[in-house]
Amino acid sequence: MKTISRRLQCERKKIISQLYDIKEGLSLVKQTSSANFNESIEAHISLYIDPKYADQQLRTTVILPHGTGNTLSIAVLAQNDLHDEVKGMGVNIVGNEELLDEIKKGIINFDVLITSPDMMPKLAKLGKVLGPKGLMPSPKSGTVTNDFNLTIQEFKKGKLEYRADKGGVVHINFGKSDFSIDFLYDNLLAFYKSVENNKPAGVKGKYIKKFTICSTMGPGIPIDFNIL
Repeated sequence: MKTISRRLQCERKKIISQLYDIKEGLSLVKQTSSANFNESIEAHISLYIDPKYADQQLRTTVILPHGTGNTLSIAVLAQNDLHDEVKGMGVNIVGNEELLDEIKKGIINFDVLITSPDMMPKLAKLGKVLGPKGLMPSPKSGTVTNDFNLTIQEFKKGKLEYRADKGGVVHINFGKSDFSIDFLYDNLLAFYKSVENNKPAGVKGKYIKKFTICSTMGPGIPIDFNIL
């Protein structure tokens, strides 16, 4: 049986069994971020969907106004004659066959992989490596593009991909514990609106089941999404 630390027990006592409006919840999540590092702030939205059906799957992107507070490592798979140009856009890794070989060996030193449509056939055989890690480029995630500069800048500014897991829950980091409440509010609202606006076509009736925020090491705080 997992042991709950004294620190977490203490933080849990600050949570009353009720729903909080966003700003109250954000204030509380900052108060309960008491680990000895700058914790990420997470949102978890449980949905009335069954992702095993194609028309109930949710996979899309959102641009957070203030970013996540994390520095993304971006890799670009591109034709050789584009490497110098792409490097000038400030990415961490640019490659072609050598990058494919590293991925095949399980050497993955990036958070986002961007490529162009003409390179996708080369990546097809690596779906089993990249897919489980959520790193396989796709048009839906905005990572298959002919405009490398625009796409790279969007991800640098706070563009994130998210998808519903097998249980119908979407998860995202939307800031750090040292963010102001206003910054966290803007980011969280952008994420929530994105989830609402991308309701799968196969979902009828109620869509959102539960909305919770927390810090990396903190307790979950239930949010009243009905007032949004």
